[in-house]
Amino acid sequence: MKKSNLAFVMLLLSCYFLSAQHKGNYNQITRDISRQNILTSGNANIYNPVVQQQINKVLHPSNVLTIDVKALQNVSATTYTAIFNISQIGPSAEKTNQLMKERIDSIKYRLISKGITKKDIAIDVISFVPNYEVEVTKKLFSKTYTEVPKGFELQQNIHIQFTKTNQFEAILEACAKSEVYNLVKVDYFIENIQTVYKNLQDQLLKLIEEKKAYYTTLGFDMSEYNVAIADDKYCYFPKDFYQSYQAYNSVSFDALEKKKPITSVKKQTSYYYQPLTYESYDVVINPSILEPVVQIGMNIKLLFTPKPKEKKEQPIVKTKIDHKYYVISPNGTIDVKELNTKN
Repeated sequence: MKKSNLAFVMLLLSCYFLSAQHKGNYNQITRDISRQNILTSGNANIYNPVVQQQINKVLHPSNVLTIDVKALQNVSATTYTAIFNISQIGPSAEKTNQLMKERIDSIKYRLISKGITKKDIAIDVISFVPNYEVEVTKKLFSKTYTEVPKGFELQQNIHIQFTKTNQFEAILEACAKSEVYNLVKVDYFIENIQTVYKNLQDQLLKLIEEKKAYYTTLGFDMSEYNVAIADDKYCYFPKDFYQSYQAYNSVSFDALEKKKPITSVKKQTSYYYQPLTYESYDVVINPSILEPVVQIGMNIKLLFTPKPKEKKEQPIVKTKIDHKYYVISPNGTIDVKELNTKN
């Protein structure tokens, strides 16, 4: 192989690895793309037909005006609450409760040393039940099976409130040292949510006025339209937007080299945070986020239809015609008679 060809191959390989640095392991999108979804237009390949259809969308003029505005605000949580489940078994009720208390006291001690106060820790008792085993009693001509208590199981949840995300690492460490690994969930809380809604409302009202001014500039008299309205608001927490995926490929090169059968490897399920995207929003407040946030949104839709034109009633003009007969007698006298037209 010539040096020029070798250099060209090396350049292609380097470009491939550079382009793959930010791809990651998530391959859900690539899996869903097939050749039949790849269209050709001129010299370019269209990898998203939906976007192309939106670009080439045909507009249909109408005298009905619609103002549909949406706003979204990303809000960092004011406080967080992590919930861990603790399960403890013991030979007796007293011993089980004592072992549970020692584990929880150990967690509290470590958390307090990390700056979390006692008022930020709460205990929720879930269950306290005996465990039974079957005891067989042999008699001369029969056997008796009796359930007898063998021990007790106590389950409790420990609620830990914190205000900064970097405290969560210390919480995990404190629980792990007491052999507590079952993280149930992490709740997010924000204060003054009405202030957030008011901010979104002000942003949307400002945008609506701008769009009404735009229609006025185009020659529409908004006072000649009837208006109908629909609005909505919502609040989503990070737990609603975690999605899962599995590593796309797993190949054993050792099996190929040693000519051994390929053993399929169980792919680990991973999770990632996928918040609401911004394509359909007119206003996005705090768009750049580093950590999971609470997403609060508001929609307002106005429909303007032309007012029906008033019909002017035309005055009814009645023309009255008096019909008369003139009777002339042979002697030349004239007698006037009115004609009765009512019948």
